[in-house]
Amino acid sequence: MVTREALRLHPDARRVVTVAFVPGEETPGGDSRAISVTERILAMDEAVVTATLAEVKQRFSHRHRDLEATWRKHFALAAHHFEKSADVPAETALLIGAYFTREVSVEAAALFNPSLVAHPDQTGVAAGEVRFVMSLRALGEGHVSSIEFRTGIIDAAGGAHLDDPGPYLEIGLVSPGPYKRRIFHTKLAEHGCDNNAAALVLDRLDPHFGASQLQAAIAGLHPDLLSRTAVRSAVEQIRRVAANNYTVEFPARTTISERVLWPNGPSELHGMEDARFVRFVDDDGTVTYRGTYTAFDASLVAPQLVSTTDFSTFAVSQLSGAFATNKGLALFPRKVGGRHLGLSRWDGERLAVTVSDDGCEWAEATTLELPVQPWGLVQVGNCGSPLETDEGWLVLTHGVGPMRSYAIGALLLDLDDPSRVTGTLPGPFIVPNEDEREGYVPNVLYSCGALLHGGSLVLPYGFSDSGVRFALIDLAELVSRMVRS
Repeated sequence: MVTREALRLHPDARRVVTVAFVPGEETPGGDSRAISVTERILAMDEAVVTATLAEVKQRFSHRHRDLEATWRKHFALAAHHFEKSADVPAETALLIGAYFTREVSVEAAALFNPSLVAHPDQTGVAAGEVRFVMSLRALGEGHVSSIEFRTGIIDAAGGAHLDDPGPYLEIGLVSPGPYKRRIFHTKLAEHGCDNNAAALVLDRLDPHFGASQLQAAIAGLHPDLLSRTAVRSAVEQIRRVAANNYTVEFPARTTISERVLWPNGPSELHGMEDARFVRFVDDDGTVTYRGTYTAFDASLVAPQLVSTTDFSTFAVSQLSGAFATNKGLALFPRKVGGRHLGLSRWDGERLAVTVSDDGCEWAEATTLELPVQPWGLVQVGNCGSPLETDEGWLVLTHGVGPMRSYAIGALLLDLDDPSRVTGTLPGPFIVPNEDEREGYVPNVLYSCGALLHGGSLVLPYGFSDSGVRFALIDLAELVSRMVRS
C-alpha cells in the first residue's frame, strides 16, 4: 500500500538570510552597544573604511541578492543613534549597515514537517502531472523556526521531482495590517483587557481598517483618558495585537523557493512552526491558499493564519476562540453547510472538528478521536487538512506511542457531516523505518499535508525532525482497510 520514494531533502546550512543586528541586544536583556560601535566606525580612517568594505563585499556579496540595499536599509535603522547621519560618507554608511547586519542559516539545524498543495500556476504542465508548492518548517540558530517553500512536479506515476531552489533566500518586506476589528475584540477579551477602555479606541474604527486609521484613533484619545491605567494598558495591548497582524510582500525577482516567512510579530518571535497549507475554494469560486501554523513566543503557543493567492504576498492574522488553541489546527478546503471547518487538537491530546462562521473565531467543536489505541496513547492529532474523496473526508492522523514514537494513521469523515466518523484505520499505515529513526528528534514521522493525485495519495513527511521524504499510497487500498462505523 505504501511506496517510499528514493528522494530525500536534507537541511542545507548554506541557505542564509540577512537580518538586522544590534550589538549587545542579541541576548535577552542585553544592553545595546549601537552608539559605541557606530562611534568606532565613524572614527576609522577613510582608507580603512574602503579596505574593510571591499573585504566584506568580496566575502558576502555572492551569498545575497543586492546586499548593498540591505546595508543601506540597516544603516537607516542605526542612523537615529547619532547626529548628522545625512553627512556620513556613502562608503562609511554602507560599512555601518554591514556592522548592523547578520546572517542567519535558516535550516542549519533541521528541515522537516512539510505540507503539499497544487501550485497556483499549472501552465505548461504535461498531461497526468501536477506542479506543487511545498511548505517546510526550517529550524535554525537559537532553535527558531521559520516557513520555507519548495516547488516541483509530481509525474504521472506519482513520483515527486523538486526544482532547484536557487542560490538566495529573502525574508520579504513587512508592513502593518490590514486589520479586522473583530479580531481585536476577541484577542483583547482573551487577554482580560478592559472592554470599556478598549472600546474607546475600537469604536472609532470600521470593521476593516488600516494602520493609519488605528494610529489616528489612538492619537485622538484625550490626554485625561490616557492618564487612566486601564486605558494605557488597553492601548498597549491593542498595539500588541496590531503587531501580530501584518503583511509580507516579496519582490517579483524572487521565486517561491527563495522566499521564507520569518518570525515578525511578538507572538511568534521564537518560531513559526508546522504550517499546514490548504487550497481553499470559497463559495464564489475564489481560491486562496491558507496556512495555519503554530506561533511561539518562548512561553505560549497559538495557531495563526497566513493567507495568499500567489505565494508572493502573504497576510498574517491571529485566530481566536477556545478551539484555536494549542498546536495543530488544520482547515478544510471548502465550507461545509455554509461554515468554515477545521481540525483541532485544542486540549493537546484529542482530535476534534471545530466550526467557525468567519474563519477567524473557533468557538465550537466535536471530538473525533481520543488517544486510546496503543500506537497513539499519548496524543492524537492531524497530519494536515482533510482531503475530499468520493468515500468521505480523508483525515491523516498522527499518534504518539511508547518511547515517544510517532506514526501516521487515517480516519474517514462523512462529507456532509464531518463531525461523524465513518471509518477508522485500525493501526498506523506508516511508521519510522530503520533508516528514518535517527535525527534531531528520533523516532518521528510527521506530515502537515498530503495531495491527492489520481488514485494515489502523495504524502511528504518529515523523518526524525531532520529531513523530508515522499511516500506514495494507494488510496483505494487505504480506504478498503478502514473499519466502518
